[in-house]
Amino acid sequence: MHKDRIADLLEEKYHTLINWLELQEDYKWIQGPEGKWTTGQQALHLLQSIKPLNDVLSLPRFWYKYAYGINNRELRDYDTIVQRYLQRLEAFKKNPSKPSKQLRIPKIKDKRYILTRLQVESKKLQYKTRRISDKNLDTLVLPHPVMGKMPVRELLMWTAYHVEHHTNQLQQAY
Repeated sequence: MHKDRIADLLEEKYHTLINWLELQEDYKWIQGPEGKWTTGQQALHLLQSIKPLNDVLSLPRFWYKYAYGINNRELRDYDTIVQRYLQRLEAFKKNPSKPSKQLRIPKIKDKRYILTRLQVESKKLQYKTRRISDKNLDTLVLPHPVMGKMPVRELLMWTAYHVEHHTNQLQQAY
């Protein structure tokens, strides 16, 4: 997928999410289905996912190679990334990580801050996506807690799907 298409996809997915969250009554921010994250936790999780990605994409490119090596396989397309994620997620659900189980419930007063930060971080990511070279998108890899090492291009596509995944969960169950 071309980097401009990825940036547009990120814009679309974050826009849909943020609009949905802004239209929700404040009391729903701290509610969720039994045994599931609250609406606020879902938003916080997405913020905690995008912030480190933006931070690492600000580092010098040589750091990636030193820390994680380079890509040694063919790139996967969007649909393949989504399918692999859904398969891995099923296994992950059986044994979730400690941070996933202990995600704090953000207060209603934090809602505006979290939504603003999501918006700012998504704009930063779109900008960085358009600016990074195709070579670096395809050769540099970063670790993902569920998927393992991924080329930056795939990680950006996954990020767009991740937002869609949580938006769908919110729309269906909250």
